[in-house]
Amino acid sequence: MSATDLDLTRPAASRAAVMWRRFRRNRAAVLGLVIFAAVALAALLAGVITPGDPLRLAGQPLTPPLTVAASPFGTDQLGRDILAGILHGARISLLIGVVATVISIAIGILIGAVAGYFGGWIDDVLMRITEAFQTIPSFVLLLTLVAIFGSSLTSIVIGIGVVSWTAPARMVRAEFMTLRQREFVDAARNLGVGNASIIFREILPNALPPVIVFASVVMATSILMESALAFLGLGDANFASWGNMIGQGRAVLREAAFCTVIPGVAILLTVLSFSLMGEGLNDALNPRQKK
Repeated sequence: MSATDLDLTRPAASRAAVMWRRFRRNRAAVLGLVIFAAVALAALLAGVITPGDPLRLAGQPLTPPLTVAASPFGTDQLGRDILAGILHGARISLLIGVVATVISIAIGILIGAVAGYFGGWIDDVLMRITEAFQTIPSFVLLLTLVAIFGSSLTSIVIGIGVVSWTAPARMVRAEFMTLRQREFVDAARNLGVGNASIIFREILPNALPPVIVFASVVMATSILMESALAFLGLGDANFASWGNMIGQGRAVLREAAFCTVIPGVAILLTVLSFSLMGEGLNDALNPRQKK
């Protein structure tokens, strides 16, 4: 690598180092990162630790935890291994969180960027559409979409993304309305740069930090929404997910509470990790923070 290449890579590496120092000063955020890493590792190693179909019969129904070595977390009312469900369910929950967040953030960025950059009647129309979505509670709208398009995993993920874009859209719009009058934007216009290039190359990178922080909230909310759907019996029964485990364990809640408590704790820890990491990202991306 030449000296020129080193000079080009130094600023990015320096910014990353500064952000990491800010992030790790927040001990709660580091704890959230550790919890998230553990969940991600469980998802990656699910096929190694508990190979085979997690929905298969693994033993006697309602075997209590720590009584059979092959099923340390016990079995549910159908004799399925709860540990296998937790590990394989981590894959489904993280998949739902990541994909639904990407969908919602992408829609929010597109609508918020166009509204904030152009303003005028375009802003009015897009904000009225946003307000129309906000008048309906997100979960009620999600229930409607699932009732119309079915409760497959794909429909659930897309539905969660579609009902979660309004807050990111308003956030991006506010950032664009602030940044569109800056000198670097005027300079780009004077050089003849097109609107699309100004939006996505000039303004958007400067508007992303609060959106990145908010993405952790959307991921946590997406997992909770899927769990709520499954609790109501509207989850995709073809996949082992934490929400499905809680929904199915509801029938034996009195005599075998562990069937619900164990996946509930998994959801709690995962959502907590996203919340803590969001606080750390806010510190890391905040220019007012000390280096």
